[in-house]
Amino acid sequence: MEAEVDKLELMFQKAESDLDYIQYRLEYEIKTNHPDSASEKNPVTLLKELSAIKSRYQTLYAHFKPVAVEQKETKSRICATVNKTMNVIQKLQKQTDLEVMLSIDSCHH
Repeated sequence: MEAEVDKLELMFQKAESDLDYIQYRLEYEIKTNHPDSASEKNPVTLLKELSAIKSRYQTLYAHFKPVAVEQKETKSRICATVNKTMNVIQKLQKQTDLEVMLSIDSCHH
């Protein structure tokens, strides 16, 4: 689960970086190739739309980040509980001379 969260975080960072680059290239192209252009599509409007899209990505990322942190914390708490439970089971096995094979690998990295 942690790897997926990290992957999503990287995807959001890359998307933001890509949007920054696109905005930079658009501004450069407009200034260089169309300094006094009066075309049907207003470049300023396009840039504002791009800024709005970037803002939506940033808002989405801001909502995603706390969820990712909470997922990591929840996983840690679950693993700690599982480990405590395993210790209790092992102590009970020793006390009762029983051997039960238990394996929970998802918390052991």
